[in-house]
Amino acid sequence: MVCKTSSIMSFDLISSAAEFIPTAVRLLLFILPAYIANAAPVLLGGHFPIDGGRRAWDGRPIFGPSKTWLGLAAGLAAGSLAAVLEAHLLRSTSFDLWSGQAMWYVSSGVALSAGAMLGDLAGSFIKRRMQVKAGQQSLLLDQLPFLFFALAAAGLLGIVFVFEPLPLLFLVAVTLVLHRSANAFAHASGIKRVPW
Repeated sequence: MVCKTSSIMSFDLISSAAEFIPTAVRLLLFILPAYIANAAPVLLGGHFPIDGGRRAWDGRPIFGPSKTWLGLAAGLAAGSLAAVLEAHLLRSTSFDLWSGQAMWYVSSGVALSAGAMLGDLAGSFIKRRMQVKAGQQSLLLDQLPFLFFALAAAGLLGIVFVFEPLPLLFLVAVTLVLHRSANAFAHASGIKRVPW
């Protein structure tokens, strides 16, 4: 397997804000398909629960009614579409992540999207085991599993720069802030019934 480093420079080499800002933007553009995939089920999901209403060994739902096949498909499609758009819009710009190689945009975007959806399901599975009902808040389990699973899926493609300490900390911090802000906005605008 080839270790893909992208054109996102290493955080170790950043010595000023002028270098940090473009690198931070590239990291956000890299993770964008996972963010889009994670958000899409809120807008496009519903119907056909993945667990079909079945219960796990502990008598609680496997995932809960809010994790649906339509939401899963919407997340995969939306995140993958975001990657295709990035391939068209970012190539040959200063924010080109993959040196103009459209296939890397698409393959990393599909991996990030699939990982995000699996991470969201894993978070719901763990929440149900902890007796947290669907729709109830759970600090960190609502925000981070989708990110970690997305990065792990990208790692399967040999994309490892995001596992360096500073990029990883940056993505965790941004994810926590963006996730909370986006959900508060979705709640205030009537898209979500809870602000988390």
